[in-house]
Amino acid sequence: MIWRLLLLALLTAGSIFPAQAELTLFSVTEGGVKQEYSIKLQILLLMTALSLLPAMLLMLTSFTRIIVVLAILRQAMGLQQSPPNRVLVGIALTLTILIMRPVWSEIHQQAFIPYEQEEIGLEQAIARAKQPLQAFMLAQTRETDLEQMMKIAGEEPVTLADNIPFFVLMPAFVLSELKTAFQIGFMLFIPFLVIDLVVASVLMAMGMMMLSPLIISLPFKLMVFVLVDGWSMTVGTMAASFSGG
Repeated sequence: MIWRLLLLALLTAGSIFPAQAELTLFSVTEGGVKQEYSIKLQILLLMTALSLLPAMLLMLTSFTRIIVVLAILRQAMGLQQSPPNRVLVGIALTLTILIMRPVWSEIHQQAFIPYEQEEIGLEQAIARAKQPLQAFMLAQTRETDLEQMMKIAGEEPVTLADNIPFFVLMPAFVLSELKTAFQIGFMLFIPFLVIDLVVASVLMAMGMMMLSPLIISLPFKLMVFVLVDGWSMTVGTMAASFSGG
């Protein structure tokens, strides 16, 4: 579905520039013959859109909350590099696709297909594509964060959600995602912190103060996490946090 959105961006470029519009990169003169090397503007704009994809993933989707929670979970368990960062990113991307799928499907049905079939114009397609994404972001954004970003941007307070500028909504959405991720991370940290305290108390009572409690508590953390099906609980909690708004 992400590729369809990028294709919509390419179609947008095609409506602005002619199909054969090209940008000359450089020219070479050899033997009195001048040869120019150019690139189509559509391809150039598509490459630009691809370079912005990571930023869009962070600013417009559920990826930020998920990856922060997974990183906090790894830290709470006392695991430094396991699971590796690539595994965490892979899990976060997969969950992001599943969580954002209804939004992307709505954009595809309401904006991409009608625009592709030339039933609506470019401006109407952009407006239709914006609505589901803005609704998702607003559902996850706190009013206090929106008000703060409106003040920073120097914008007047608005009464309707549709009147909120998108450049204000994006940073407010990211701030709310970070706050929610820290709240979930705090709840995940508590049981592992209790295990650390119990192990440290037992070691001190036994006079083994030179032995690091982290070495002893790690196997117990892993055992408890596996017994309570921790991965399913964590994933379910994050998915429920989005469905609940």
